[in-house]
Amino acid sequence: MVRHPTGFYSAGATTVFASRYDQRLSYCLYVPSAHDPGGEPLPLAVLQHGTGRRGPQYRDAFAGWAEKHGCLLLAPLFPAGIGDDPDDLHNFKFVRYGDLRFDLALLAMVEEVGARFNVRTGRFLLYGFSGGGQFAHRFAYLHPDRLRGLSIGAPGRITYIDPERPWWIGLRGFEERFGRAARVAELRGVPVQMVVGGADVETWEINNPGGSNWMDGADAYGLTRVERLAALRDNFEAHGIGVRFDVVPGVGHEPLHVLDPVKDFLASVLSGPRG
Repeated sequence: MVRHPTGFYSAGATTVFASRYDQRLSYCLYVPSAHDPGGEPLPLAVLQHGTGRRGPQYRDAFAGWAEKHGCLLLAPLFPAGIGDDPDDLHNFKFVRYGDLRFDLALLAMVEEVGARFNVRTGRFLLYGFSGGGQFAHRFAYLHPDRLRGLSIGAPGRITYIDPERPWWIGLRGFEERFGRAARVAELRGVPVQMVVGGADVETWEINNPGGSNWMDGADAYGLTRVERLAALRDNFEAHGIGVRFDVVPGVGHEPLHVLDPVKDFLASVLSGPRG
């Protein structure tokens, strides 16, 4: 087999590319063998990392799934320590950090990938776990029109659809912060999954009053990730948004151990209408 000295790194599990939108940010891909520049465009799935920034591990864990379903994977990398605080871990989770909008950065990455590969970018699948789950559901309030399916994994801090409670535990001030109202009605047309380990009950990381990622009221609907995600499910359903809710028995806060139901959900979305 003859290998191309640059093309080799743009097929299968790719190298890491700097984003043209903001070169502090980067991403890697999995380009399945079904990719054909002159053929049918492939669907796209975005795998959003959490605090540990393990995007390449998520990409690798989904590689076999991507081959089976002919789906291109995009795993962004939003580094810690952007801006003036070298110890900051949480920037992307709340979508806006200073003058950096991580939702727009992700959409720019999607367009960059669409310019290089034969992939459908109008609507894509989005999965995030922990901090990635935080980002994923907040992104959905802003851009439901870009989502073909949404999987929210074990977020520790949740934004509920509640216009009376302040951002980020609710939506009061959302429009002032982002320049548009939350698009809740449009989310009713997006397939949504919520997934969490049944033993994901440790609270040391998510109940930290005084931390930079804490605000009073964050624990109003539960102390554990299981309780808070169940409350978000009830909140979504009260607003007409259907939710598939998966609890993986015996699993704690372990991102690679909840993937079977996520893969099943994403595959079910791909087998349905494109939207």
